[in-house]
Parts: sequence; structure tokens; C-alpha cells
Amino acid sequence: MYIFCFAAILSFLSISLAQAQAVKQLDVPYVPTPYVVIEEMLRLASIRPDDFLIDLGSGDGRVLITAAQRYGARGLGVDLDEELVAMSQYSAAEAGITDRVQFLNQDLFQTDLSPATVITMYLVPRVMMRLQDKLYALKPGTRLISHDFDLGEWRPDAVTQIRKNTFLWVVPAKISGPWVARFQLQNEVIELQINWRQKFQEIDGYAKINGRGMQVWQAKLVGNRIGFIIVDDRDRDRETSLYFEGVVDDGLMTGQLRRGTGNVQVLTSWQAERFNE
Repeated sequence: MYIFCFAAILSFLSISLAQAQAVKQLDVPYVPTPYVVIEEMLRLASIRPDDFLIDLGSGDGRVLITAAQRYGARGLGVDLDEELVAMSQYSAAEAGITDRVQFLNQDLFQTDLSPATVITMYLVPRVMMRLQDKLYALKPGTRLISHDFDLGEWRPDAVTQIRKNTFLWVVPAKISGPWVARFQLQNEVIELQINWRQKFQEIDGYAKINGRGMQVWQAKLVGNRIGFIIVDDRDRDRETSLYFEGVVDDGLMTGQLRRGTGNVQVLTSWQAERFNE
């Protein structure tokens, strides 16, 4: 009898240990996102039919399935819980969208995120922080949506509150360092040098026009789109604002420049390249 009881206790302990280890492997406990929050996440992400959404910690698949059903998006959901992955696959089949979505039982840190145009997350802070560098390295313009938890020092581009906080980040182009542009403005050849400082999407810089130092105002970087203003005060009696708007692509900025406002504005194109000293 004592042998039987001892064997039973050992069996119970081994089962409990295995269950504890399985729970420990899951970095994030499963808590389903309310559908009203999912609606806000997808609205804030501006989901389109041509988007590829990756849901990290996809649970029962409701975020990705909603995106596919309502917006026609395609995507991938990953989760460590085999039962939730099986449930997601079944729900996708029931909804008739298995040609647009896929669910995999795998570690989100081992998942290739590069195909994503949108990434959705409901992850605890320690996991969010471990992901930060991987998310920041994604292609500019990738939209990141998180329910409830943020990315620390990487401030969101937008925050809404529908029952819970929903955060949006747009992965920015990497522009830190010196750039130089040459263009013609009112029959004058202009050389513009800007040394950009960058912390995630927050940018500022110091500029020179034909060697004269000038401040950069209202600098803004959203994905690969950049805008900033320089006050051309070389002639104090005729100083005016130069409004730059452009796109960053592989070490090159190109765009349009407006000088002045209203009926007196002059429009010209501009192009800047990274300056390697």
C-alpha cells in the first residue's frame, strides 16, 4: 500500500512538474483581446487588402481572422500554445479564409518578420522590450500595433483609448548623420548640409546653406516620409521659410521644396545624399 501511494505521489509530481515547465515556456499568458479593442487596433493600423499582417502571440486567432474577414488582408499568426494554434486553424477553416491566413506553433523570436506590413501584439512588457531592436530594424513604413503595452523609450506615433490603450508606431527610416543637397532656387545654386540626430522617429538637426548655419524647424519623420522647415535669413530684409517634403530611400532623399507661402511661393525639386566624411 505504501509503495502504491509513493508511486502515485511520484507520478503526480512528475505530471505537475511537466505542466509547470510547459507553462514556464510560455512567455505570455493567454488573455483574449476584446473584439472592440481589435476593431480599434485594425482601424489605427489602417488595414488594407494588400497588407500582410503578422500577429505575435496570436492566441485563438481572432485578430488575424478579423483582419482577413473584414479587410481582406493576408497574414500569419504565431503562438507557442499548440491547442490555441489548432483552434485558430479550425476557426480559419470555418470562416473560409485558409487561403489568406496561416497559424504556426512557433517561437515569435524565431519568426521572420520581414514580410509584414503590419504587426499586431498583446505581449507583456519584458517581451516587448526584447522585441524592440528586431521591430526597429524592419523596413520603414511597417506599422506596429500593440494592445495595452508600449515599447519603453520608443514613443508611439499615436495612442487611442477604447477600453484599453492601443499604440501605433510606424518604423522610421534611418537618417542619423550628415546629408548634403544641391539645388537651384531663383537662379541661385544652393548647397544645403544637414547633420541629423535621431532617436527612433524623433529627429532634429543643424543645417548650413552655402556655409551659413541655420536651425531646422518642425522636423518630422513618419516611416520613409520626411518634412522640415529652414528659415533662410541670409538677407534679413527678405528672409523666408523653406518648406521641405520628401521621401527617404536607400541613402537618398528626394522631394519638393516650397519657398514662401500663398501666391509668392516658389516650387522646386530637391535631392540629398548621405555625406561620408
